[in-house]
Amino acid sequence: MDLWVRSEYAGELAVLSAWIAALLPWSVSASRVLSGGLLVVRFPFVEVQYGIGVPFARAVSLTDPLTAATLQRGTASATGYRVSAVGAAVFAAAVVLSAAYYLREDRVEAGPVDPVRAMGGLLFAGSLVFGAATLSLFGGFPGLTLPVGVPLTLALAVVLLLANRPDD
Repeated sequence: MDLWVRSEYAGELAVLSAWIAALLPWSVSASRVLSGGLLVVRFPFVEVQYGIGVPFARAVSLTDPLTAATLQRGTASATGYRVSAVGAAVFAAAVVLSAAYYLREDRVEAGPVDPVRAMGGLLFAGSLVFGAATLSLFGGFPGLTLPVGVPLTLALAVVLLLANRPDD
């Protein structure tokens, strides 16, 4: 019995899930700073900061995870940023696997590891890492921080890990 996805569509879902995970923000933070506001949207591979009425911040800035971790060194949210860089690496591996699976499906399917289960494992691990990063930002980043993409990527990971496969 197929639990949530038909086995013949599990591969397509695995490829799509990696791209969803790569494009969803893993967390969003909003805070009041001085006379303005700051909105930080953290995607796996880029962080977007919107400063509204904040004299020391640019209106919009983009930062990669490693640079963001470096900029936060010595602050209360530094751990969350370092952990998120690990999550970005895990999701990068998922995107590479999805590209290989999309371009060379037969070759990847013939490999020693089921690519659907591998994708589920990568998304599960990345979701846990980004979840831990979000938890660490709760106390370190002023204002409200929400784990936007973490629950969805975790759900996709579970669906992929529980999908019936031809070898089951």
